[in-house]
Amino acid sequence: MGKSAPGTTGVGREDDRLVLPSPTLAGDRLAASAALTVLRQLPDGVVVLAQHPDGSWDVVMANDAAVEISGISRERLLHGGRDLLRLTGIDEQGAREIAAAFAAGRPTRVTTLVGRADGTRLWAALDLAPLDLPDAGAKLWAAVVRDVSAQVETAKLEQVRLDIERRARLALSIVARVSDLLQDADSADVLRHIADLVTRQVVAWSGFFVLGRELAEVDGIVDHPDPRRRRFDVEDLGQDPVLELFEGTTMRTVRLEPGEQGVPGSVTAELLRLVRPRLDAMPGAEGSVLVLPVLGRQRTLALFVALPHRGPTSAKIAGVLNLDGAEEAIAILPDEVGTVLELVARRVGMAMDNAQLYVREHVLAETLQRAMLPEQADVQGLDVWTYYSPNVEHAQVGGDWYDVVHLDDDTVAVVIGDVVGHDVEAAAAMGQLRSVVRAYAQELVDPGTVLSRVDTLVTSMNIPRNASLVYATLSRRGEDAWHLAYSRAGHLPALLVRDGEVTTLDGAGGALIGFGTGPRGTARAEVLPGDVLVLYTDGLVERRDRGMREGLEALMDLAASVRAPDAAGVGEELLQLADAPEDDVAVVVIRVPGGSGTGQDGAVLRRRRWQLPSDAASIGRARHAVRRACDAWGIPQVGAAELVISELMANAVMHGWGRIGLRLQDTGDGLRMEVEDANPAPPVTREHHASRVGGFGMHIVDRLADWGWRPTTGGKVVWARVRTDNNRTLGARAEPA
Repeated sequence: MGKSAPGTTGVGREDDRLVLPSPTLAGDRLAASAALTVLRQLPDGVVVLAQHPDGSWDVVMANDAAVEISGISRERLLHGGRDLLRLTGIDEQGAREIAAAFAAGRPTRVTTLVGRADGTRLWAALDLAPLDLPDAGAKLWAAVVRDVSAQVETAKLEQVRLDIERRARLALSIVARVSDLLQDADSADVLRHIADLVTRQVVAWSGFFVLGRELAEVDGIVDHPDPRRRRFDVEDLGQDPVLELFEGTTMRTVRLEPGEQGVPGSVTAELLRLVRPRLDAMPGAEGSVLVLPVLGRQRTLALFVALPHRGPTSAKIAGVLNLDGAEEAIAILPDEVGTVLELVARRVGMAMDNAQLYVREHVLAETLQRAMLPEQADVQGLDVWTYYSPNVEHAQVGGDWYDVVHLDDDTVAVVIGDVVGHDVEAAAAMGQLRSVVRAYAQELVDPGTVLSRVDTLVTSMNIPRNASLVYATLSRRGEDAWHLAYSRAGHLPALLVRDGEVTTLDGAGGALIGFGTGPRGTARAEVLPGDVLVLYTDGLVERRDRGMREGLEALMDLAASVRAPDAAGVGEELLQLADAPEDDVAVVVIRVPGGSGTGQDGAVLRRRRWQLPSDAASIGRARHAVRRACDAWGIPQVGAAELVISELMANAVMHGWGRIGLRLQDTGDGLRMEVEDANPAPPVTREHHASRVGGFGMHIVDRLADWGWRPTTGGKVVWARVRTDNNRTLGARAEPA
């Protein structure tokens, strides 16, 4: 592109001056000269580019600032021609953006990386604008060039900081979500939900494992409350890094490399065996296995196992909310993956330790309460039903208690009492009183004398809680009648129900235990066949919206209307008064068989409930309860019902924990049985295998009854219904809502 001859319409250049077409007026030349002078003196670099029809371009003018920015001489810029891209070092992306601006034909800003003559590179912002010179031989563009390297680097730094902030916010959001999930620590699958959350946002897969009789994946925090039984055959502990995590109490991550097998018989080998199917099913996984301890206060409770993503960054794009509340995609870097996993493991460990501590305290309190309460045994010649329920707002312990004691073949002692309070101290005081009363009851003296002696001993023992009680003895008189003797120490009177008439046994009253100042009296009554004796604590009748006197009158009216043929039926109907108890409730119902009340109970409530200890003797008691209920309700399938309840109770005793709740109900077309325990894990029906123990009893239940299960706030309920007809569908099914 050479210099144009005067008078032509082409655009030429002479040294560093832009040669415009021959002006028709001297004023035009003056204006052009002034414009060029201004452009040359601007602090920003200015160049004029000529765009040719073939799409190429070259520089036809460059001011001093442009020369200084580029480090390239003006002569080389002006005569670079088609070699300008190499001279200026504009990268391919920048060249494409400039070409796109030329094609659009409108002002555009292009930020591109350019090279200097000394080999250094800088970020330049080019503000391109077309020049309206219709007589030029090529289309001209003015480009203002600025060095924006500092701004670009600052923007990059801000972006890095923003990415770090976003990733930190993502990590915090994951931990916050984990904390939210752990609010429902009693859920049977809370750990599964947490592992799924981490899998969606951080790694290819994750899960939690505990070491008990064997290494197993778990979904709930309290799936395995028993202390783990460590099983390993490796002499050198250093060859079993996973077991070392279980043995240690420090947070660290063990990485098992791809292809690692572990020493045979080690916990590491067992874990890799369990995880390998996950690895095989996930081609996007890296192949290594990350193992972190889930730490409690003094021991490792579980393992948190994760499979990271494959790739140079091992990153996963996860969604995180930005400051405006919209979801953004962000990459989690490999070094941040470990941080997130550690935070999750620590948070789960804290919650798991607290939950298991609560379970241990609950079991301890329940064990204490169970030790204080007697295990009901059959009393020959009497139908006895007992019930105790602690106030659920407290620690499952309280001061209410009952006792039924065989003094000899013809004498039975019955005690019901209430120690002030709902704590371990109240339960301890109750246990002391129970032992004292039992000891004096063995002397076979009248109830007034027993309570007088209890007064004396309690005063010397300095028991810190006030207590009330009723102590009574039932002595056989003839074939069916019984003689009742009783004495009261500040306790509500027992009730004697006979043919719909209710008598309050309010004789022989006295002060609370430990406050008696003299001999206590003894009152007496005769108990005939068909009579019902009811002893209770104030939790049955007293509530905030109902006074003691009003509650007692309601109890008497209800007792007069009960027509159940057995003690359990009477007690069940009386418990309607305690549908929302605000205090501990203890009830003892004693019925003398025979009399006019014998027979089916018609339209009255046909429900029964018991609280049984978690031991083998409860299985026999449950069978006895089912047999009595079937007899009372006229249900013929007694044998099938006994077999079903035996299996349900055996599962609760073997695999559950805590006291067992047993509930029976006549549904009109069969007998419904419910067994409740504190283990949230569902019952399992297993196929026969020589190496398996347990789980086969549910096949028996499946053949004889409809059955299912449902979770509760404190564990689960397994239910079964034995129908009185033969038109039933075999197999387990979910319980209707």
